[in-house]
Amino acid sequence: MNIFTNLLSQAPKPTQSSKQRRGIEIKSPREVDIMRQSAKIVATVLKEISELVKPGMTTADLDAYAEKRIREMDATPSFKGYHGFTGSICSSINNEVVHGIPSPKKVIRAGDVLKVDTGAYYQGFHGDSCITIAVGEVTPDAAKLISVAEEALYKGIEQVKAGAYLLDLAGAIEDHVKVNGFSVVEEFTGHGVGRNLHEEPSVFNYRTREMPNVKLRAGMTLAIEPILNAGSKHTRTLSDRWTAVTVDNSLSAQFEHTVLVTETGYEILTDRTKV
Repeated sequence: MNIFTNLLSQAPKPTQSSKQRRGIEIKSPREVDIMRQSAKIVATVLKEISELVKPGMTTADLDAYAEKRIREMDATPSFKGYHGFTGSICSSINNEVVHGIPSPKKVIRAGDVLKVDTGAYYQGFHGDSCITIAVGEVTPDAAKLISVAEEALYKGIEQVKAGAYLLDLAGAIEDHVKVNGFSVVEEFTGHGVGRNLHEEPSVFNYRTREMPNVKLRAGMTLAIEPILNAGSKHTRTLSDRWTAVTVDNSLSAQFEHTVLVTETGYEILTDRTKV
């Protein structure tokens, strides 16, 4: 789940964590094992949603399904109630960039570019992931945007290992996006994830000197989540105070994984191919 950077300094709902921890946490082997399970729950739900979504459904239908499945697996939805958010998923369509609120009035149509982001809180730890779904047959430009967004995520993940830096993965993402003619949204970042849904560090997707270039250590768990726009990188937030949209009405796509940093590389905890 992307969220404004300043929310990292605000306490989450007490039902999800007893307190907000400061600094970058290194997870123990026991904690990583729990996160594997919370991440597996998220991966399972997203895989199922990708298979069941069809034109005519509403985003509220998907939200109800996600909450039901998360609770069936003995977890709770990470997003529901988080800073007042009402859904168990973020469902953002076409020019909606992030934080789309599920609604029975929002009907999914053939040709839509649908982003579904969700999280699960299990035994004290969160998993977090997002996919972009081409609903039915989409335009060639939309298909390319979705493909490049997913590729950009993996370009970034491939840079992850102990001793690497956030700029290594940010640069790999930015280069892949720009060579394909798209823009990287800079107003939202990835983040650390674990006991809290949003932890330090901010995981940026473009080269910058405005955020700390953190050196990665084994045991860090990161939510890496590039967002691509077909046009301008800039966004604006709607009157609901959550849904961000592109300023030029262009399409947007996003993919996200929860990733464990290891001594020799990485482990994708929310890998949907393993559920």
